[in-house]
Amino acid sequence: MRVKKPIPRAKEFDSTLSLINEGFNFLPSRRKELKSDIFEARLLGKKSLCIAGEEAAAVFYDNKYFKRAGAAPKPLKKTLLGEGGLHGRDGEDHHHQKRMFLSMMTPERLEDMKRLAIEELDRKASQWESMDEILLLDEIEEVLARSIMNWAGLPLKESEVEQRTLELVAMVDSFGGISRFKEGAEARKSHEAWLKGIIRDIRSRVYSPPSHTAAYIVAMQKSPDGELLDLDVAAVDLNNAYRPIIAAAYLIVFGALAIHEYPDMKPKLQADENNFSKLFAQEVRRYYPFAPAMAAKANRDFVWHGYHVKEGMLVVLDLFGTNRHPDHWENADEFIPERFENWKGSPFAFVPQGGGDVHAGHRCAGEWMTVMVMQAFFKYLTENITYTVPEQDLSYDMARMPTMPKSRFIIRNVVKIRQSHDNIINHRHSQTVM
Repeated sequence: MRVKKPIPRAKEFDSTLSLINEGFNFLPSRRKELKSDIFEARLLGKKSLCIAGEEAAAVFYDNKYFKRAGAAPKPLKKTLLGEGGLHGRDGEDHHHQKRMFLSMMTPERLEDMKRLAIEELDRKASQWESMDEILLLDEIEEVLARSIMNWAGLPLKESEVEQRTLELVAMVDSFGGISRFKEGAEARKSHEAWLKGIIRDIRSRVYSPPSHTAAYIVAMQKSPDGELLDLDVAAVDLNNAYRPIIAAAYLIVFGALAIHEYPDMKPKLQADENNFSKLFAQEVRRYYPFAPAMAAKANRDFVWHGYHVKEGMLVVLDLFGTNRHPDHWENADEFIPERFENWKGSPFAFVPQGGGDVHAGHRCAGEWMTVMVMQAFFKYLTENITYTVPEQDLSYDMARMPTMPKSRFIIRNVVKIRQSHDNIINHRHSQTVM
């Protein structure tokens, strides 16, 4: 008979405030304190199981043991994820909608997004030349918002750009604070009201975007019973088809920080031998804090490594801690892009945007796009412009989720030295993520 081990427990009666106050450090610090990659904690008043590491991620993303329905905290549904969307679905319902999302991510459409994003970045850089100071995070957010909404086939008017960009940013920036939650919830409500109008126009043929765009695909998508998606659900799914790329702004700025703090990175990115820009992008995603954790619910009783996991128990996977787990990464707390050269590690050890198989599981369908856009932006920043980085506070608060350099990364004295066309052509054949 298999012996069931007692699960270590966090000392606090309820760890919710500790999670808010410690952010990305909460799960790794408790694991270190308890000397265990699995422990119990009460979060939002519920007993929860917290896990980390490759084996933990493998079981977490095994649909035999876990479901997503009902797992995400309500505030996240109101802001970041939306209600009724892909993130809360399981089984064939999830697979049906996942196929819809993957149909948008063809190699041709990924190249379209990279081209649109670099064109927008190049236009921005022309403006930067006449500006005294640039807050890079804010500028990259607008670049990504303009390009991704264009890519998605949305009829975005110039007069709407600021509002729609701020809405997307507020949704991404919404978790980890009451005021930010309220702003994110209001932003999602406003944004999806706009999307509902667009979907209605597409269905009634008042507006006809190309059939390969996210707007058209979602508007005309049918549920397994053959009916068009409910309008509210369609708006959530359309939002989720393009909004996640906005979060890449944080990663791009962290990449700019790495270029600044590790001077040997710039010539390596310029030479791009052995596709170094991809190695660099992957290490940025592994090393810097991005998504802190993911939640699911056990859909059956089972025993894992001697621990009894009960049906219905909330389980939280430490994404940040898994990406830096010393059992899976040599010198895990050092920034070393070359570690990804000929990397054949487990997709469960590298989980910046979810783990496992993108087609059958819950790994993000937009991960390929994220990496390709990051590569192109890092090449642009090192090849197409020069700039100076003034004295500023480049530290980042690990208690803030999501986090970024406190100064939002200021640059000055921007000079364009090369047109973007070469950047696009020379890196047209970027490899996919895994």
